[in-house]
Amino acid sequence: MNKILKMFLNLTIVGALSGVILAYVYSFANPLILANKEKELKEAIFLVLPEARDFKVLEKTVGQEKIVVYKGIDASGQPVGLAFKADGGGFQGNIGIMVGLNLDYLRLKGIKILDQVETPGLGNRIGEPDFENQFKGVEITPKVEYIKNRKPEKPNQIQSITGATISSDAVVKNINNAIQKVLKAFPREEVMKAGAGAAEKEDGKGANHPAPAVVK
Repeated sequence: MNKILKMFLNLTIVGALSGVILAYVYSFANPLILANKEKELKEAIFLVLPEARDFKVLEKTVGQEKIVVYKGIDASGQPVGLAFKADGGGFQGNIGIMVGLNLDYLRLKGIKILDQVETPGLGNRIGEPDFENQFKGVEITPKVEYIKNRKPEKPNQIQSITGATISSDAVVKNINNAIQKVLKAFPREEVMKAGAGAAEKEDGKGANHPAPAVVK
């Protein structure tokens, strides 16, 4: 009985110490993780809006959901497009995408995969430039589509990754769903009026925001 009690006490102490250590490590690691994610988010905005040198944050709450878009601003202070996140399920888990939309609300400026845990060598190829670059200039009306085993035939189409149709389909669905929400919440006329009718926040860096390297 004493041996069992001693073992129980030892396990309790070890468990408590482990919890304290994990909490201590988390208190240091979590701010760094959040800061890194914020950095990746900002870098992605400038990748999908390459002409932008700054951005303004526009927010709206629709029902229970908060919709956030980033209005890109060029060096002269003129808007160049909208960026927004398109998150949703993939084959293995969540796929997070930053989407750039042209100011004409007709074409995409580009996309950047932020988060994904798709199958290595297959689905995870959605994060490769060859796949991402297909979305530059793609029309969003009636909606973005993917086709298999052949080159796109229409201005709203991209080619899916061979052997990874589910992941390709998930990217397209996530983008279309996000576009639908953004277009409804942020009409073009409203956005062009510097966020009239929406909560607007400055990024805080102004025109001195370092220009990102433009990937061609």
